[in-house]
Amino acid sequence: MTASPAPPPSRVILVVDDALDTLRMLCDALTAHGYTALAARDADEALQRFDLTVPDGVLLDAVMPGTDGFTLCRQIKATPAWSHVPVIFMTGLSETAQILQGFACGGVDYVVKPLRIPEMLARLATHVRNAQATRLAREAADVAGLGVVVLDSQGRVAWR
Repeated sequence: MTASPAPPPSRVILVVDDALDTLRMLCDALTAHGYTALAARDADEALQRFDLTVPDGVLLDAVMPGTDGFTLCRQIKATPAWSHVPVIFMTGLSETAQILQGFACGGVDYVVKPLRIPEMLARLATHVRNAQATRLAREAADVAGLGVVVLDSQGRVAWR
């Protein structure tokens, strides 16, 4: 009898938004797609969640009471143990300067509300997958203490 392969580990996504309806909608959608969803209503709660567990991704509103999402993103990226976590902004702010600010503070993507859930999930999956691959490659190089070169099927350097 062959054992079935273990299911992939659930990815933890932190959703930070002061609007309860948005939190509920996103957490329900994430859970339905196999993610473990954590919720925070402001930057302080988000940082408390980070102290409990480092999520695999963050969906972050830019406009919240107290500390705004741009400042929170800078805090996340300035903390070495958290800096690899992809942050996707989801906000009603749609001016070019605001979008550029989202990327400048460390966001990997920026989605303007109203949200289209299938698009948000596709973006999230891509960024979480890319962040994981990058983190694993860095850890492999760090463990070995040596340079690592990965070749593709044709013998070309794919990563170093």
